[in-house]
Amino acid sequence: MRVLSRRGPAVIAVAAAMVGAPSCAPSAATVTVTPPPEHVGWDYQIGGGYTPPTGVKVVSRDRQDTPAPGVYNICYINAFQAQEHAEGDWAPDLLLRDASGAVVYDKDWDEAVLDIRTDAKQERIAAKVGTWIDECAAKGFNAVEADNYDTFTRFPDYLKGDHAKAFMKLLSTHAHEKGLAMGQKNTVELAPDRASVGLDFAVVEECGQWKECGEFADAFDDNVLVVEYSATGLSQACMGWDGTLSIVRRDKDVAPKGESGHLRQTC
Repeated sequence: MRVLSRRGPAVIAVAAAMVGAPSCAPSAATVTVTPPPEHVGWDYQIGGGYTPPTGVKVVSRDRQDTPAPGVYNICYINAFQAQEHAEGDWAPDLLLRDASGAVVYDKDWDEAVLDIRTDAKQERIAAKVGTWIDECAAKGFNAVEADNYDTFTRFPDYLKGDHAKAFMKLLSTHAHEKGLAMGQKNTVELAPDRASVGLDFAVVEECGQWKECGEFADAFDDNVLVVEYSATGLSQACMGWDGTLSIVRRDKDVAPKGESGHLRQTC
């Protein structure tokens, strides 16, 4: 994992009351889904919440955290991989396996990769992830960022971009039904497909470092929240996009303020 819409509200058709996996069937009911404001101060707090610094208008926090008062809140979920040591929370057949039957791991994070290769498995995984989205909505978050959309780029022997897009569309449909905007996490390869997948904005790690900010800005009409983890990355992002995108530098552990290693810088 590389730690890599429209202005104004969007009206999204929502499905009838759901049972089980998210449904894509529209009904006459509508909800208003509002993407985050563009080009504002923001903070990436997925390692633990703390009082947003002065001027911050958007915050992203883990789904198990609570929203920050008075700002736009994005709910972070790990949608394409199991959390570390959480393999047991998933049915064994929903974990991606190699030819010998061993679980495939993202070794950088010691996280088992989820198997999204069939419609049936996508729906079962989406049913579980959908409960997390429900929790985000119930807590008062405004949007969701679903991490590890890019598993297909790291495990191409098993997963394809079409698998990722089909699964993400289930999640974005469900988020919209709950009144939440859906953000694309990294994955520049699929940025041009954002509208068909139902993605409203982007949360992008190190686009300055990897010189990808322009591609995300074009695809998402500048509704891009950038987090860099190095001085070089921050300098590159600020040099090209300070007047357009929302940019912050955080420490790699995204430690809360007051804890060892905490770092937050802006342009």
